[in-house]
Amino acid sequence: MTEEQPGSPRARTGPLRALVDRFGHLVHELSKFATVGGIAFLLDFALFNFLTAGRGFEQVTAKTISTVIAATVAFLGNRFWTWRHRQRNNPAREYALFFFFNGVGLGIAVACLAISRYGLGSVWPEVFRTGLADNIASFIVGTGLGTLFRFWSYRRFVFVEAGTQAVPEVANDRDHGA
Repeated sequence: MTEEQPGSPRARTGPLRALVDRFGHLVHELSKFATVGGIAFLLDFALFNFLTAGRGFEQVTAKTISTVIAATVAFLGNRFWTWRHRQRNNPAREYALFFFFNGVGLGIAVACLAISRYGLGSVWPEVFRTGLADNIASFIVGTGLGTLFRFWSYRRFVFVEAGTQAVPEVANDRDHGA
């Protein structure tokens, strides 16, 4: 009987190892995505607060500006680090789709902020029209929901796997005339 080498298919047993073998690449991508997203988040957070508190911008305008700048940083990080192993056949398409899906993510964050500030804030302004409420609505709720959407959409539509070969068409041998 020979001894199994660590890492060989026969040495990997058990349900935990099966999960790691099946989803390890996804966890690796997700950790890189989270790192890039964390950097973009910090940039977004700092710019938003600088623009609202330091420069007097209106909250929704500040959020739009900070998100566009952070999204540019996130695109570069995701394209050249997170999903660098995926095909790069049309950078203009990637860029356009990335910003389209970021626009949807921005819409999610801005909607959360607007619902909090203008919807709930009209009922309870001393709670929902504060800097703390704006940050919670925008960065915790809005960014959380937007991040889930973005990870799914980037993987699915922007940074796609190399395509599999097309299946050849099968000729139909039936006689359609009779």
